[in-house]
Amino acid sequence: MSGLAIALAVLGGLAGSVQVAVMGRFGERVGVFEALAFSTAIQLVLSAVVVLAVRAGGIGGLRHVGNTPVWMWIGGLMGFTVVSSITFAQPRIGATAVIGILIAGQLVMGAIIDRFGWFGVEQIGISPYRALGVVLLGIGAALSLVR
Repeated sequence: MSGLAIALAVLGGLAGSVQVAVMGRFGERVGVFEALAFSTAIQLVLSAVVVLAVRAGGIGGLRHVGNTPVWMWIGGLMGFTVVSSITFAQPRIGATAVIGILIAGQLVMGAIIDRFGWFGVEQIGISPYRALGVVLLGIGAALSLVR
């Protein structure tokens, strides 16, 4: 396993938890969709700066986007769904519950994607251990709703 990949996954998890708390508060202050729009604008600017820096002032692979299947573009829709959902949900059910439910949902969908090899990923069966992990995480997510 790649140490960098694991470190980035951990960093993404930590950042996602901070994002839940911050976006919930931001959405309360300025509105859910306004917070979503501003957050997305910040992400766009930062992403553009990184592409230009890493690709020595060029646009890199962005010139090939039009040649990719349209279904590959749903990442943007999924990002919109995640950020708008957490921005709305956090003030109502709390960061712990949102994060628990989000992770449980991701694990369920991840297992389904692996099982059927959707989106071109390697097909990986759902072992009893994997199924137990999904069930236990689902129980944990449900328990996180109890205050």
